[in-house]
Amino acid sequence: MGLFEDFSKFLETRLEEFLQANPHLELQALEEQLREQEEDTLRLIADLKAKQKQLEDKILETAQDIQRWHIRIDKADKAGRQDLATAARDREAVLLRQGNQLWGQMQGVKDRLAKAQELQKQIQTRRQEVHAKAAEINAQRAQAAASQSWNIPGWDETANYRFQNNPADPLEQVFQKWETDEELEQLKRNMGK
Repeated sequence: MGLFEDFSKFLETRLEEFLQANPHLELQALEEQLREQEEDTLRLIADLKAKQKQLEDKILETAQDIQRWHIRIDKADKAGRQDLATAARDREAVLLRQGNQLWGQMQGVKDRLAKAQELQKQIQTRRQEVHAKAAEINAQRAQAAASQSWNIPGWDETANYRFQNNPADPLEQVFQKWETDEELEQLKRNMGK
């Protein structure tokens, strides 16, 4: 396992270095994380709303049962059947406790739902901020690439210039960066599957 852990740590370190060297990709990764968090939060909100509806239905059903047993208590009292009236009062008391427990659970779900909705708003705001920053960086990169492409030395001196794998060739550097970015995008797409 030590070799695997070392390799994993090496890959994490290289990825961090790569992302620091390419802040636009770091922003894309952050935006993707925020998108996933927002999806998770929306699922939680949907689950909490369903739970709230279930509890509301149970509370309504319990209230109807309490009302039915209350009528039975009155009926037994009027008929002089204290044995039935006492048993009906006991049943009503159990239903009242059950209703109180359900009410408390529903209040807890409502609180969690409010917090989840607030979290979803915060995530959405943060995601919009990251998206705007990423768009700004991409615009700056595009502008820099456009201005660089017009200022690449040697374009008018091609007869005296060696292009073959020359690391000082600015056009070679632009293409290498572009190809690296494309490979990273392909890796991200493959990992997403």
